[in-house]
Amino acid sequence: MELDDRKVTILKAIIKTYLETGEPVGSRTISKYTDIKLSSATIRNEMSDLEEMGYIIQPHTSAGRIPSDKGYRFYVDQIMQEKEQEVTEVKELMIRRVDRVELILKKLAQLLANNTNYAAMISGPQYHRNKLKFIQLSQMDPHKLLVVTVVEGNLIRNKVIVVQEEISQEEILNLNIMLNSSLNGLTIDEINLGVISRLKEQAGTHSHVIDLVLEEIAAVIQADEEDLQIYTSGATNIFKYPELSGGEKASQLISALEQKEMLRELITDVNQTEEDNGIQVYIGEESPLQSMKDCSVVTANYEMGEGIRGTIGIIGPKRMDYEKVLSTLRHFMRQLDATFKQDKDNEEG
Repeated sequence: MELDDRKVTILKAIIKTYLETGEPVGSRTISKYTDIKLSSATIRNEMSDLEEMGYIIQPHTSAGRIPSDKGYRFYVDQIMQEKEQEVTEVKELMIRRVDRVELILKKLAQLLANNTNYAAMISGPQYHRNKLKFIQLSQMDPHKLLVVTVVEGNLIRNKVIVVQEEISQEEILNLNIMLNSSLNGLTIDEINLGVISRLKEQAGTHSHVIDLVLEEIAAVIQADEEDLQIYTSGATNIFKYPELSGGEKASQLISALEQKEMLRELITDVNQTEEDNGIQVYIGEESPLQSMKDCSVVTANYEMGEGIRGTIGIIGPKRMDYEKVLSTLRHFMRQLDATFKQDKDNEEG
């Protein structure tokens, strides 16, 4: 007799239940599993077969069953096979880069939640401390200019601006030279009032063009922040912890995980306090979000190079297994960093 899918499902349920309770497991307990839609009588028959095959044993008459050594061996082998499959899937996902980043991050969020038993979030890659690489003004008609802005990571945005007076081709050339010589290589933070004042003074009667160009530069950065994608998984894991599963607390926490604008606020706060890709632990009241004041939040940044990075986060109870969480985060950071570095090397090679 071989183990069919039904027997495998029942055997796994018996072993998992016994590991959690330490008590022999009966057919009625197994019938309560939501993914096992079988009657107690059918489950009893399957358990009899499993006992005959040596996967479970009955410690004493009229008791439930417990796993045998053979049953434990099957279970462990299954887990190892599943974990190897997960690793293989991640490696296959990471072979390709840009067109599959979303799929990779969604999968990693699921793996993080499964591996830690907490809620997990991963933000998509974002351009941080953008350096301007190039600005080009081109005339479309006497009162319209096309502004092409190129920032770090080769992010390109085009915008048509309306000017008050006609600008000659020679004046446009001079503005291009002036803007690029003054702004190229600067981060947004470095374009301070002193830089802006000098530019407007040099532009003379066309100083309002400088204002319009700077507004466009700011809009490029703002648009990138608004487009930030965040992937979450394991929100229902919080119900495993009594201190978080109370009605209002659970509702607020689930809401925070579902409302991506709140997570964007969290990521913004994290990026203002973190440097490079260090790990940051927020415990209770230290959390940037009010809805997570009863939790611990552990975050880290992964790097894609050229100022592009994203944030990984784990949300759980204050009694979380910090050692496991920190180890898991470091592992995933190294995996992402190595993958994106390899992709970049392949592109350049």
